[in-house]
Amino acid sequence: MAVIRPFRGVRYNLQRIGDLSSVITQPYDRIHDAEQARYYELSPYNFVRIILGKRSPHDSETDNVYTRARCYGQTWLAEGILVRDERPCLYVLEQTFTTPDGQTRTRRGLAAALQLTPFEEGTILPHERTLSGPKVDRLNLTRATAFAWEHIFILYPDESNRVNGILQPYLEAHPPVVAREMVIETAVEQRFWAVDDPAVIGAVVEEMAPKRNLIIADGHHRYETMLNYREEMRRQHPDAPADAAFNFTLVTLVSMSDPGLVILPTHRLVHSYGRMSGKEALERAREYFDVMPMADRAAMERALREADPLHPRFGFYDGAYAVLTLRDPSVLERILPDRAPDWRLLDVSVLHELFIERVLGIDKGAVERKENLDYLRDPNPGYRAVDEGKAEFLIVMNPTRMEQVRACTAAGEKMPQKSTDFYPKVISGLVMMPIGVEERL
Repeated sequence: MAVIRPFRGVRYNLQRIGDLSSVITQPYDRIHDAEQARYYELSPYNFVRIILGKRSPHDSETDNVYTRARCYGQTWLAEGILVRDERPCLYVLEQTFTTPDGQTRTRRGLAAALQLTPFEEGTILPHERTLSGPKVDRLNLTRATAFAWEHIFILYPDESNRVNGILQPYLEAHPPVVAREMVIETAVEQRFWAVDDPAVIGAVVEEMAPKRNLIIADGHHRYETMLNYREEMRRQHPDAPADAAFNFTLVTLVSMSDPGLVILPTHRLVHSYGRMSGKEALERAREYFDVMPMADRAAMERALREADPLHPRFGFYDGAYAVLTLRDPSVLERILPDRAPDWRLLDVSVLHELFIERVLGIDKGAVERKENLDYLRDPNPGYRAVDEGKAEFLIVMNPTRMEQVRACTAAGEKMPQKSTDFYPKVISGLVMMPIGVEERL
């Protein structure tokens, strides 16, 4: 069962902040050094100071990014920069954006407290592998602050969009508390409501209750971190009731049937390689792929759109354009007989297992260490890098389809990293959830 609860969220005080876009951020794992520096410059109250503070060579056990995050949170609450809602609410985030093909879409997310359940129970399911380092980092932040600061983005089955139907009359009757705020993804408009009507909340909670097979879209590390934190707190407080807030975490739920649900491709840029030329790589690739030279970028992109799901294909650029199409799908069955058929037909599985590993000779360890690969949402910097001699090849991908995510998850298969890029991200800093030992939901 998907047990969700309203909660008394902590939010920025708009009367004190004014321009909310100066304090909200992308999720911590999308923030690189340049973005971190920019966020720091935007406002002394920018959320990055909590979720991804600057480290110092003088950090110690008593003064570090986690203790400073706790200090920021406590100080901002005491000063009224952050305020807590008086009544439990559910929260709605609508994001309107334009996709690379020029379509304008709107995606609706429901923010709530979700009861944590282990993956083996089948209520919440992962679709990607996780690494230990980010989980240690997020656990240290959670221990220091007793807050769920960021949202875990979760997809739920709702073919009739009943949850959104329950919410719609409330949203139409109440203006959003936040409208048209922009963050790094400046083409995304954000609208945000706090829903405090008990009847609407009760109907949504009831509608969500029987659902299973919810899929984590973004936030695998954070979800597993919160499971670990819950177990720590249960050991320390064995008499705490089931509604203790540490048994829950902060999520934004999006219907799998939402017309605004978009997965973008993640392209691969091969650099610092030098083992073979593009011509040699394409010749070796003929063992597994039909290699079709393309006249230009438009022709390559058109060919990618026409891909047969049973014969995955990807584009290749080394100064000239080509498309590689898997000739015989059974080759992966022979190489990886223990993997599910749907996993073997993922574009990223075909790319990594056959082309990157067997053709280019870049092993899984090097891939994990990103020794020769960069991952790009926008391929244009990749084309420029190849043209300027800063990289050898750009591999242009089709997006993973939602039905592939469902199928792999249902089969218990975790997809390779960078298989999915759900766009846009659920921004951080709109609402946060206290999970201290005395908190109840």
